[in-house]
Amino acid sequence: MEPNDVLKIMKEKKKDPEDPSIKESDEIESDLSESIGEKMEDDEGSFWSTSHDRTAREWIKEEVEKAQWDSEDNPWKREAVRSNEEKRYLENEVMRLQNKVMLQNGELNRLKSPPLIVGTVVDLHGNEQVVVSTSGGPSFVVKFLSSLEKKELEIGAKVSMNKDTMTITEILPSSKDPLVSLMEMEERPDIGFNEIGGLDEQIIELREVVELPLVKPDLFRDVGIEPPKGVLLIGPPGCGKTLIAKAIARDTNATFLRMVGSELVQKYIGEGSRLVREIFTLAREKEPTILFLDELDSIAGRRTDSSTSADREVHRTLIQLLAELDGFNPLGEVKIIAATNRPDILDNAILRPGRLDRIIEIPMPDIKGRIEIFKVHTRKMSLTKNVSLEELSALTDEFNGAQIKAVCTEAGMFAIRSERREVTMDDLISAIKKIRETTSEELILQFRSSPLRKEGYSMFV
Repeated sequence: MEPNDVLKIMKEKKKDPEDPSIKESDEIESDLSESIGEKMEDDEGSFWSTSHDRTAREWIKEEVEKAQWDSEDNPWKREAVRSNEEKRYLENEVMRLQNKVMLQNGELNRLKSPPLIVGTVVDLHGNEQVVVSTSGGPSFVVKFLSSLEKKELEIGAKVSMNKDTMTITEILPSSKDPLVSLMEMEERPDIGFNEIGGLDEQIIELREVVELPLVKPDLFRDVGIEPPKGVLLIGPPGCGKTLIAKAIARDTNATFLRMVGSELVQKYIGEGSRLVREIFTLAREKEPTILFLDELDSIAGRRTDSSTSADREVHRTLIQLLAELDGFNPLGEVKIIAATNRPDILDNAILRPGRLDRIIEIPMPDIKGRIEIFKVHTRKMSLTKNVSLEELSALTDEFNGAQIKAVCTEAGMFAIRSERREVTMDDLISAIKKIRETTSEELILQFRSSPLRKEGYSMFV
């Protein structure tokens, strides 16, 4: 009897698995054994003559189970497949969670690691040791990791040290105050020299001091003189001092740093001096550099004998500024532009030659200057044909550049109020009258004597 005959008998005996009358494997096996026995008698025992390691009963049992399992309608097989898929999914999920736990444990160990101490290298001691000063006060002779380059451990370098062994683990970059970093102007202003009217001579003098040494340094070497270090712009408010600095920032390719003098006034002793030192250090690192210092009188006021502790701190800041302008460290390609509207209160030390070599006065515009300023501000305006800039210039006596710009803006507002597309001469005359009245001393005195001031409104203090 051949194995194929056994399978044929099994197929004849198999019924639908969902049929309630389905036989168990033992019954099928018994029936198969009887059928096979009958068949073997006919085959004269040929089946038992085959060499096989297992008994016929075991082999029949395996074939029965295999036939039942391979059936397409077997619900146990579908359940087993689904269980295997779920098992693989759960195994993958367990592996993912285990990896996540490992990452979280690593992050937790990193957060639990002891903090590092920041120190400053003050001296080199031998080939493997350096002297480091910490913010806590004491200095230590410590070693450093072999992965660090000894040549990078310069005097003054900031390093991080292990809390327990005090070993240097890393060289830190030089730190600067965030206020100093924000002083660098990334985007250039959109104001050029062609938008400044009535200051042609002052612009030429300023560019000779600031731009010419940076663009043509050979001229100064051939003549045999040192270029000026800086320039001081003085004049009444609203005459164009800051405007000129904006035009310089636009037309030069040098790094432009701008700051207000009041930003250097700090609460704690030595903070203002440190800021000044870091500003000039940044300017030297990014040279060629133009440093614009607005409202210089806020820190460069005249020093007197009677002063408070706050005044003395401002004086310390001024002393540091004087040392940076004309000290042992050369400025190099760093040019200074300072501006103030109170030159009468400046200290004599900052006005002497060698610090701010050239003083340029930005005066109130004369009649020709006012015409030029009107041309600049009315260049894009829609004017009627009867507008006379000469007449407007005569009507705006003692007006500065900021007031003339306000006149043009107010005239445009009058035209918009009347729903017109053009500005007339009457609009400009009305605007001049309005600006003159709002800036008059009589109106300011009326504000000061008004009932609002008596009620304590701070806007009139």
